[in-house]
Amino acid sequence: MDNRGREILMAGAFLPAMPLVLDENRQFDEAGQRRLIRYYLESGADGIAVGVHTTQFAIRDPKVNLFERVLSVSISEMRAYSSRANREILAVAGVCGETPQAVAEAKLAAKYGYDAFLLSPGGLAHLSETQLVERTRQVAEVGDVIGFYLQTAVGGRVFSYDYWRQVCEIDGVKAIKCAAFNRYLTIDVARAIAFANHKIALYTGNDDNIIADLLTEYAFQDGEGLRTVRTCGGLLGHWSAWTHTAVEMFRGLKAIQPGEPICPRWMTLAAQVTDANSAFFDTANNFAGCIAGMHEVLRRQGLLKGVWCLDPEEGLSKGQAEEIDRVYRMYPELNDDAFVAMFLEKDRQMRS
Repeated sequence: MDNRGREILMAGAFLPAMPLVLDENRQFDEAGQRRLIRYYLESGADGIAVGVHTTQFAIRDPKVNLFERVLSVSISEMRAYSSRANREILAVAGVCGETPQAVAEAKLAAKYGYDAFLLSPGGLAHLSETQLVERTRQVAEVGDVIGFYLQTAVGGRVFSYDYWRQVCEIDGVKAIKCAAFNRYLTIDVARAIAFANHKIALYTGNDDNIIADLLTEYAFQDGEGLRTVRTCGGLLGHWSAWTHTAVEMFRGLKAIQPGEPICPRWMTLAAQVTDANSAFFDTANNFAGCIAGMHEVLRRQGLLKGVWCLDPEEGLSKGQAEEIDRVYRMYPELNDDAFVAMFLEKDRQMRS
């Protein structure tokens, strides 16, 4: 990663986890994907995470064979925007699988110029913590790593505090995304970062607790001193829709100075965002419709043509559309429909 990209990561970035755009035949819609990327960047996102859970892990399936193409298309659109807007954009690539696959994916992403790798532990329950630490070490030899605490409901596992301490000893680990959806486990990560021998940025992936995470400073007594850690950024599937409004919230949270009183409205907003996430992520059905739910919000706004996933069996759960209707009614200030309409019109004019 170049120095500017690392500065953005370490300062705390707003990073939506990018959905995969498909057409009605479940084929990759490159033009639609590029438009979605432009929406995120025009919304003010600091960068985009590509090839992650929201992008659908099945892009790596040899029968689908979309991983490299999605990486290539996405970074080319990010670079085009960066050049046009004269703004540095942070490009994060999702990396998964056992060590050989993870290293190969990291090398491919590095070849295309991605700044950092979000290293997923999904599907690796058969590996020991020691083996996963070594996997992290080998990927970190390729480039900067964002560690990842993935919740158990979508293929993650519970790790010991000692595991995170070992991960934090790896110099190439520059950030950790905590998406444990569990306050106890989140504190484990914060404590490991606080006692690390180098600076590591803490990112929230806890879509159920976004605003509270970004308001929290963790403090741990260490002899006569105090070690503190703040959640400085987010890498979130939830931020892949209603993005412009979420960016404004994020900037407001980042502007709060240490020791400044927290306005109660933030805690009210925190509960509203969590409730919206419950509809988007389909918590009523144990997250079965989480990807399709984000697609549905984007479809309603005109950013996607449909909710299609690579797996024909994957879609909205029964009652999920009604839940999205509900949060639209209850929290109208959270959506960015007006911004999206302006963006789409401007984007059409620029390309006509």
